[in-house]
Amino acid sequence: MTPTRILTAMAAVAALVLAACSSELPEENAPGGDTSTGEAAKSEFFDQAEYERQLAFRDAKPEGPADRPWEQMLEPELVDTAQYAKPGGNYTICFSNAAVDNPWRQVGFKTMQREVELHPEITEFTVLDAEAKDDKQISDIQSLSGQSCSAIIISPNTTATLTPAVEAACDTGVPVIVFDRGVNTDCPVTFIHPIGGFAFGADGAEFLTEQVQPGGKILALRILPGVDVLEQRWAAANEIFGESELDVVGVEFTDGDAAKTKSIVADYLQREGEIDGVWMDAGATAVAAVEAFQDAGVEVPAFVGEDQQDFLRLWVDEDLTAVAPTYPTYQWRTPIIAALRILKGEQVPSEWVLPQPRITDADVADYVAQDMPPLHYAMCGCEDMPGYPGPWQ
Repeated sequence: MTPTRILTAMAAVAALVLAACSSELPEENAPGGDTSTGEAAKSEFFDQAEYERQLAFRDAKPEGPADRPWEQMLEPELVDTAQYAKPGGNYTICFSNAAVDNPWRQVGFKTMQREVELHPEITEFTVLDAEAKDDKQISDIQSLSGQSCSAIIISPNTTATLTPAVEAACDTGVPVIVFDRGVNTDCPVTFIHPIGGFAFGADGAEFLTEQVQPGGKILALRILPGVDVLEQRWAAANEIFGESELDVVGVEFTDGDAAKTKSIVADYLQREGEIDGVWMDAGATAVAAVEAFQDAGVEVPAFVGEDQQDFLRLWVDEDLTAVAPTYPTYQWRTPIIAALRILKGEQVPSEWVLPQPRITDADVADYVAQDMPPLHYAMCGCEDMPGYPGPWQ
């Protein structure tokens, strides 16, 4: 079993079940709450070996076409897929999607749909949207498993809760492809993902340790608990901050809500007097967080965002001190490509690790696209697809 598919402590299961069974997210940390970092507060999601593996992947040379990162692989271990070969085309590709409930997933799904259109051998693309509900996705996977799917692609809503449903789909003999978020089983033919949450979290935390003076105050903004890749992002940042001389004064859940994000930042500015750096585990509300500083009439500190257009534009326009780790939406192309290779009996990696670039001050201008919506993600890998930019606008 590959490390990215395993949560490293049984305590994680409780967190995942809670996230799956309730629409309520944890309350914000009260003033003076536990925001400590370091060994005593190490996240139960932290896995030293996997952490080191992902950080090493950042410097690995990818295999595959240089102009198609969604087809590239980092240190792949190829598996034989002859047992799944169905020559001749006329494939029905089935997809159980966790949700399209945020801009990142919307951009990704549009990119996946366009990828399907590039392959005439796919005669039917069946999609069920779980609406971010574990129980619905379990039912969706059961439904797809009873249909005439040539291959089943699954983007799990949560990790532990969806594992039995994925295993049941594997038991049907239809090739199963998991991507984006992991599950606790090796049964899928391939698990596709960028390097991972540890690398994303480390990219941002390392940037802040370089840009913020020792003793500087860091505010960490998170979206939601219980998803492996998000938990890994914070676990990595928590590890790096704990070994630094920075002071993490707050770790707060924003629910991905811009108004709540602004309110949290404003509260911390009033409480702490100043904030010297902001770390985020996802960047959809980064602009709202920046605006909270601007509304307060104070300088915007070092910032960790993501590759959505509104943040990239603001970064360039305001000359921010920033970095944008990415979890590229081009990964939504890869499951379709993988499914076709499997159905043709071609080898694929058992774990298909994609490159995961970060945007820095040196190249941010290259990713700004003024004609795209504010929450369009720059790493879509979609610019060469038919109809661009129409479907993404």
